[in-house]
Amino acid sequence: MTDEAVPASSGPFRAGDRVQLTGPKGHLHTITLEPGKVFHTHRGPLPHDAIIGLPDGSVVANEAGVEHLALRPLLTDFVMSMPRGAAIVYPKDAAQILAQADIFPGATVVEAGVGSGALSLWLLRAIGSAGRLASFERRDEFADVARGNVETFFGRLPDEWSLTVGDLQEQLPATLPDGTVDRIVLDMLAPWECVDACATALKPGGVLLCYVATVTQLSRVAEAIRASELFTRPISNETMVRGWHVEGLAVRPDHRMIAHTGFLITARRLAPGAVLPDLKRRASKSDYSEDDVEAWTPGALGERVVSPKSLRKRVREASESARLARERDVPETGSAPHEPPTAVD
Repeated sequence: MTDEAVPASSGPFRAGDRVQLTGPKGHLHTITLEPGKVFHTHRGPLPHDAIIGLPDGSVVANEAGVEHLALRPLLTDFVMSMPRGAAIVYPKDAAQILAQADIFPGATVVEAGVGSGALSLWLLRAIGSAGRLASFERRDEFADVARGNVETFFGRLPDEWSLTVGDLQEQLPATLPDGTVDRIVLDMLAPWECVDACATALKPGGVLLCYVATVTQLSRVAEAIRASELFTRPISNETMVRGWHVEGLAVRPDHRMIAHTGFLITARRLAPGAVLPDLKRRASKSDYSEDDVEAWTPGALGERVVSPKSLRKRVREASESARLARERDVPETGSAPHEPPTAVD
């Protein structure tokens, strides 16, 4: 990743920085610093100018004397508070995706189903400046939100990232040559429709990882991977995170936990002509039923719908935060900010 694309992560707060404020009751607020603006709470106003110039991790009091802890948000904090056009991949799943797909610096990675860009940020962090992330999204509105969130976090659109609006099966062959992709991550309603296209794009030994929400999706994509005979046998799992309350001798699990959010299913591309050895136990015919096919259709699975009004608001929020980030990183010499590339339609 080029130096210009790396967000400021240390040093005094400056105009354009995002700051996470924690109040006396533990309530979190994320703001973007602008000279002259004021952050208002029911317990008094806090001028942005009182924060600008302070070191990260400072405690600052508002005009009523109420203290707030000011910290730069971690990537986890950023993705949980950024504008959303679609449901995000939670940090617990993003961490497992990076591990199970073995995302490494310099990798060529394909991502389909960008949504709000949360996973894109994690992938860009992992591949580094020598890597390449090719993202695909069917909906223009979601692509706009994702583009704004990525630009906000990095201060510009990273050179190693491309965002294509269109169908993966149609656009992938035109974007990357066959057999040149190291890793593919699919976060979409019907990933089984893209198994063949992914097999063509992947290098032998490359990893295909699908993130799905329901057991019917999990079953369907697993059977599609097996039926292709182009991958190793799929491995499936889910991740649950349970926090703990720890104060003195009061040590117990939290009352709430982040339980099921989705399933991860992974498989690796076989070499051309390779045939997997038979398992000692083969699945019986009773494991499969043609009557279940209807339960696997996209219509039966359903899709979360975001209202056009809400989506327009989120696009505006993402674009505004990206504008502030660009202005923050404009050199003092007055040179023009980096012009973001346009998506490929």
